[in-house]
Formats: sequence, C-alpha cells, structure tokens
Amino acid sequence: MLILGSASATRAKILLSRGIEFKQIACDFNEDALDQSVAKNFVYHAAMGKMQKCEEALGLQIPILCADTVVTVYGRILRKARDENEARELLKMQSGSDVSIMTCMVYKSQYKMFIDLSVTVYSFALFSEKDLDLYIRSGGWRGKAGACMVEGFCRPYIMSVRGYESCAMGLTIEKLEPWIDV
Repeated sequence: MLILGSASATRAKILLSRGIEFKQIACDFNEDALDQSVAKNFVYHAAMGKMQKCEEALGLQIPILCADTVVTVYGRILRKARDENEARELLKMQSGSDVSIMTCMVYKSQYKMFIDLSVTVYSFALFSEKDLDLYIRSGGWRGKAGACMVEGFCRPYIMSVRGYESCAMGLTIEKLEPWIDV
C-alpha cells in the first residue's frame, strides 16, 4: 500500500494496471512558484516540492509516491494550457517535431527514498487540423503538460519513440516497481 500524492487519473490507472494498492491524496504544491527554466531542474523541484508537502501533511507511516511531468520542444518547457488557444499553440509546436516528455518521481518510505528522472522522446508527424480541432473541443488536453496526450490524441501521429511510454504518461512504473515496499 502506498499514497499517490497526485490528482492524476493517468498515474492512478498505471498503478491499478500493475495491481499496486494505493490511496490517492493530492497535496497542494504551487508549481507556478518555481523559478526553473531548465526542464530537468523544473520537474525535479516540482516532484520534490510535492513530496515535501505530502510528507508534512501525511507523515511516512504509509510510503508516499509523488511525480511531475513536463513536455519540452525546441528547449522550451510546455506547461499545462490555461485555455483552448494556448492548447492549440502548444500542440502546433509539437506537430511534426521531436518532443521530449520528462517525468521525475519520488518514492519515500520510513526506510528508503527512490528518485528517478526519465525522458521519453517522441517524433510526431504533422497533426491534421481537423483532428486538432476535435481534440481541442473535446477538452482532453486539460490538465496535461503541453496539452499532449500520447495515449490518446497523439497516438496516430507517433513516428518513433525512444524511452518508456509510462514515463510519458507520468509515472515510469518499470523503474519504480523494484523499490516499492510490499
């Protein structure tokens, strides 16, 4: 049993798919307050900040798992879109580009701490305007870093993948499983 310190439905699905028991409790951490322009620094500090908030609020009687994910293209960090126009702008930057999706996860119990920072790189074909319009209207981009959803909208446009798909979905489960207390 662990506490997933995240409101992410996708992270919860990843844990469920592996039969890992958890309670989902999002801890309030303001990522917007971070002054980090380098993606790996940003995602690391965001994951550590979430862990600190969760540990302060919940203690470590039950191990805690926190994570953060960012999308980068052309060296620019693409955060969560605030509205449809911003989602369209972020997705157009990714269309026909190599996109790096970086996840930092922190697992901490009373006895150990595991930190992993992984990157998965996708090469995307050009997105069709029709598909882009439908996706924007669907709202599926809400709450997603870079408005990107590799398990949904972006799937048919993937030309190549280097790395773990679970990393791009927000939790590099293949690297986490050996560290989980059972």
